Amino acid sequence: MTGGTPAAGETLPGAGDEDDDAPERVVCHVDMDCFYASCERLRRSDLNDEPVVVGMGYEPGESIGAVATASYEARAFGVESAMPISKALELLPRRADADPDDPNAPDPEETGRYVPVDLDFYEDVAGEVKAVLRDCADTRREVSIDEAYLDVTDRTAWAVAGDDPDDPPPSGAAGPAEARTLAEGYARYVKDRIEREAGVPASVGVAPNMSAAKVASDADKPDGLVVVPPGSVAEFLAPLPTADVHGVGPVTEETLAELGIETAADLAAADRDRLAEALGERGPALSRRAAGDDDREVTPTGLPKSLSRESALPATADEATKRETVSALAADVARRARERGCLYRTIGIKAVEPPFDVNTRARSLPGPVDDPDLVEEVALDLLAEFDETRVRKLGVRVSKLDFAETDQATLGGFDAAEGDGDGGRPRRGDRAERDDRGDGGKLTDWVGGPPERDGDESGSIADRDRRRTDDGQASLGDWS
Repeated sequence: MTGGTPAAGETLPGAGDEDDDAPERVVCHVDMDCFYASCERLRRSDLNDEPVVVGMGYEPGESIGAVATASYEARAFGVESAMPISKALELLPRRADADPDDPNAPDPEETGRYVPVDLDFYEDVAGEVKAVLRDCADTRREVSIDEAYLDVTDRTAWAVAGDDPDDPPPSGAAGPAEARTLAEGYARYVKDRIEREAGVPASVGVAPNMSAAKVASDADKPDGLVVVPPGSVAEFLAPLPTADVHGVGPVTEETLAELGIETAADLAAADRDRLAEALGERGPALSRRAAGDDDREVTPTGLPKSLSRESALPATADEATKRETVSALAADVARRARERGCLYRTIGIKAVEPPFDVNTRARSLPGPVDDPDLVEEVALDLLAEFDETRVRKLGVRVSKLDFAETDQATLGGFDAAEGDGDGGRPRRGDRAERDDRGDGGKLTDWVGGPPERDGDESGSIADRDRRRTDDGQASLGDWS
């Protein structure tokens, strides 16, 4: 990779001298746009501007698997991450099935391109992105393969660019920033380097705190740059629906609506004692966040204890629907575990009966594995207990995660019968992203529960039903 280190005597764009002992924090949230689809377009130019669906567990011509990423063009047809491929095909048929001479065939203009996931390639591209981020920020929180927070306070500042403070150059970014700041220049530098050196687009939000930077990166996708200077965070957030406040999930949004709280401004002004009664300690924290007050520091991501994916659905007892949903969720969970380079010792499911009767079942394995087929097999076996039960939500989880450098257990079938084959899958161990988990020494589990997700300290199960982003990328939450 060609580096971005300046030659002697040169200064990085946006770097300034700050005499202030406590400069206002500058946080960038970098979010890759439909990352897997962008990677596929990097090596296949014929996919540019096309609806692209990347499937986990998908083989060309088949209808089995789950959507890992849907491009923006595919999302316009209703295709979403973690959706079963069979459902995606109902909404967006394959281009290969279109025939302009066949009146019964799909309209080519209403079809998409389906490709199988290629994690090795995506990890290579992600390594290029992370190399840029490492070069551009000493303090980073890498949330996932396609998302990170950067604290660049020591690299740049909120000072207005240009020589004449009475006539500053106008901002070239979206958002409330009117004048161009050094921080905007540095964020654009980071964004441009990612596209130039890794070949994939990113959206970047810049703000004085983590939650505002996260909201900013979502505000002008794809390929966006939104700058929210100090003093303008509350104004920027005020008109947004509560769902856009970082940390507010579907259930919290519904609870807030019942309290008459519809916007971030309403949430910021709400009685915090009343919020605490309705939401616990999270209520006041979300109110402060909506008011632009978020003093969390950007810190390296810790190790989770579990990874899970949940999906809400209309209450149903249909066995085929439930099995298809669990299969899709199992594929998504196993994919994310493999992305993170971890093995798992327990596989579980959650089945929520109307209105909110939560049932969980789990099965322990003889040893740690990386085996997507086994995750699906065990999850479906556990689901059998709920064959005739109406459910409104289903989830799949892997837990007792193992990030240590050890060989995984070999399981010849679930009971590990002696003499069976090599039922386990090869471990995908020494990946580039392992370098970002610490100093290479022993990695220990978190104590007291899973780490925060995307900077969200929420412990609510329901609020992590589904990650609210516009990147079309499947993602995971954890249930307690």
